[in-house]
Amino acid sequence: MRKQLIIALIFSVSASFTFAQKKELKTAAKAIKGGNFAEAKTALKQAKTLESSMDDKTKSKFYYLNSQALYAQGKGSLTDIDGALANLKKVKVGYSAEVNLLKQDIANGLLLKGNEAYEKKDFSDASVFFEKSYRVAERDTVFLYYAAATAVNVSEYDRALKLYEELKKLGYTGISKQYYATNVETQKEEAFNSKDLRDISVRAKTHIKPTERKSESKKPEIVKNIALIYVNKGDNEKAIAAMKEARAESPNDVNLILSEANVHYKMGNTEEFKKLLEKATQMDPNNPELQYNLGVIAAESKQTEEAKQYYEKAIELDPKYINAYINLSALVLNEEEAIIKEMNGLGTSRADNKRYDELRAQRQNLYREAIPYLTKALEIDSKSISAAKTLMNIYSILGETDKYKSMKEKVAAIEGAEAN
Repeated sequence: MRKQLIIALIFSVSASFTFAQKKELKTAAKAIKGGNFAEAKTALKQAKTLESSMDDKTKSKFYYLNSQALYAQGKGSLTDIDGALANLKKVKVGYSAEVNLLKQDIANGLLLKGNEAYEKKDFSDASVFFEKSYRVAERDTVFLYYAAATAVNVSEYDRALKLYEELKKLGYTGISKQYYATNVETQKEEAFNSKDLRDISVRAKTHIKPTERKSESKKPEIVKNIALIYVNKGDNEKAIAAMKEARAESPNDVNLILSEANVHYKMGNTEEFKKLLEKATQMDPNNPELQYNLGVIAAESKQTEEAKQYYEKAIELDPKYINAYINLSALVLNEEEAIIKEMNGLGTSRADNKRYDELRAQRQNLYREAIPYLTKALEIDSKSISAAKTLMNIYSILGETDKYKSMKEKVAAIEGAEAN
């Protein structure tokens, strides 16, 4: 008799638990339907105390309702959305269609918030929303690409690098079909979001000549950005390895060659730097900056005539390339050091005095050779303090008093303007 009583009590307790579960879940479902998510959360919080006694079907309902309450039709915080997605993963029995629908709703909501943040130029938040939109189902890889690209916009390089590396591992290319047709009225080709929209316009006879093309691959851009991020981080070895991979993807991208060249320059690999610059110059022979940089390397290697040719070529391509003029004057004036050294080593004999006069004349000729370059630089940029000071000192040494005074006033005016 006692045994039967115990069993009866167990059934009674179990029944009360089941009743309480159903009551709280029913309250939560009703509150969610009415948009009262705070009330739903309260009911679900009470139901959670009974979670251990729930069967699988009831647990699935509990987790699904929790997801709905946390998401709150898009009004939930990012933390709430994370919680909603975590609860959806626990739904094991039934609700398959409902779970997929809610996931799609969450993904669309995150994408909408990402677009709104992007329009406001809040790229940091936009990147987070785009990534989370991708994480919901991990199908729409383009959102992961958007997340990486927007992270770069705000210099969040560690985050961008992680996302780009993931895209690379996934083999993302971003290649898609694009649909075009020519507008009958404007005779200009226009792009359409889908084949159906394009075909409707063609049938309506507002457009003709329907065509399809594939978009360009995003892979070259991805590997390029990975390389550039490594450059920014100062991780030279990884940067060079990534650059080589990027160049294999885009062999005609001159900027990639220059980026790799700059990394080699930072590392002190001047020969490799020069080799890459020469390669870039062959691809883009009318680029004055390339010619100028080759001149800088030649000058550093004491190849004066070669440096001069590069600087002159840069000026030929861009007559207002001020740094080329200044560096040409520097090439000329650098020869002064050897002259001064010899002058200081001379004695007081007649022969030494004669040689001194010869060297003095050579030195003055150097100054006169440098003057046109510096004058031209000052014409291009009237505030070039380095050109003005050098000219002032040259006129002083040459004894050209009026020009010296004029340039001294010029230097004072430039310095005064900078101070203000």
